[in-house]
Amino acid sequence: MLILAFETSAKAASTALLEDGKLLGESYQNTGLTHSQTIMVMAEDLLKQCGKTVADLSGIGVANGPGSFTGIRIGVAAAKGFAWGAELPCCGVSTLASMAVGLGIWQGYVCPVMDARRSQVYNALFHVDCGKYTRIREDRAISLLELGEDVKKLSEPVFLVGDGSVLCYNALSEMVPGLVLPPEHRLHQRAAGVALEAERMLKSGGSFPGEALVPNYLRLSQAERERNERMQTK
Repeated sequence: MLILAFETSAKAASTALLEDGKLLGESYQNTGLTHSQTIMVMAEDLLKQCGKTVADLSGIGVANGPGSFTGIRIGVAAAKGFAWGAELPCCGVSTLASMAVGLGIWQGYVCPVMDARRSQVYNALFHVDCGKYTRIREDRAISLLELGEDVKKLSEPVFLVGDGSVLCYNALSEMVPGLVLPPEHRLHQRAAGVALEAERMLKSGGSFPGEALVPNYLRLSQAERERNERMQTK
């Protein structure tokens, strides 16, 4: 099984190629260029460098949220374009789940956190037992204080991952002594984690048509919130 994966949910963009659980290659770029300028070129170059073509692919994976609304839309559009042209299944993967899987810890809890602004983080929680992941909390938007209260009684180490990791560690380390901040190069969203989660989904035997893939924002956009507020004041 050969999976091409896209990750555009935050500032960095990345693509990965995974074959039967083996990472053949990954391209990561955090240069400030827009994802619409980079992601398709990165995917095409990665396939070429690994000696593969679109015809070799078994499926597509993409982080479909939560995260940057614009970034998610670009990644989903790119993935659907590849999937539609080659008639491939297209898996929308939770950004938070892909970060947890990509961190690769063996034992403990993984707590993905992304800065959601408005005094909140996007978050989920996973327990890892001898490398086996179990989801404990569904994807959610939650305040730092609520997150701290939720995880402070956990008995095993809690590994943070995501672009909100440093923020959470600085704010909650006294409340949650078991927090662990991994090295910088392990903190951020990567397409390799998306590919691993997409492979798991495809092996489960489900149906993942590209036309059914939609972003999962978790929250309304700022424009939608402002529109609702205007309507409530009328």
